[in-house]
Amino acid sequence: MFTGIIEKMGRVERLEKDQENLHITMASDLAPELKIDQSLSHNGVCLTVVEKTNDSYTVTAIQETLDRSNLGDLVIGEYVNLERSMQMQGRIDGHIVQGHVDQTATCVSIDEADGSWIFGFEYEGKPEDITVEKGSISVNGVSLTVVDSKPGYFSVAIIPYTYENTNFGKFEIGSKVNLEFDVIGKYVAAYMKQLKD
Repeated sequence: MFTGIIEKMGRVERLEKDQENLHITMASDLAPELKIDQSLSHNGVCLTVVEKTNDSYTVTAIQETLDRSNLGDLVIGEYVNLERSMQMQGRIDGHIVQGHVDQTATCVSIDEADGSWIFGFEYEGKPEDITVEKGSISVNGVSLTVVDSKPGYFSVAIIPYTYENTNFGKFEIGSKVNLEFDVIGKYVAAYMKQLKD
């Protein structure tokens, strides 16, 4: 479990295909503090550390993960949002993020708003994948509040700190991002569907 509050960005150092799996080696200041078998969020995707050195570590993404996320599009040198799993005795500063990406979205607008930015995203509008105004959404692992919500579209406001300390500052029109919809909303949607059926 994660909170969606990004700790650091890591840089992709090596990508190695192994049958349908992708081994991703990341250079990160977090590496010395990590241990083998530890869960770590990468652009919102929960992956397990399988190897490590003092300045880098390796995780493995299986085909299911590559199909649902933007990790299969990574290139050497790209920056990825990182968050270690939450400690249960700590505060939840964002919202409950599982690290299980539901689908990807495309950035369709970036508007400067006098000291902040409004990012708009389009996604495949499935009945179970919904946003609501002032609700929570995880974009590349970042816990955010929805500003505007329509079927298959939402926008979020980004403050300078988030813009500078996550990979939001590197997004362009057409950038593909990972989405995890609010887990409570997903349960409510599933429950309502069962009531209808």
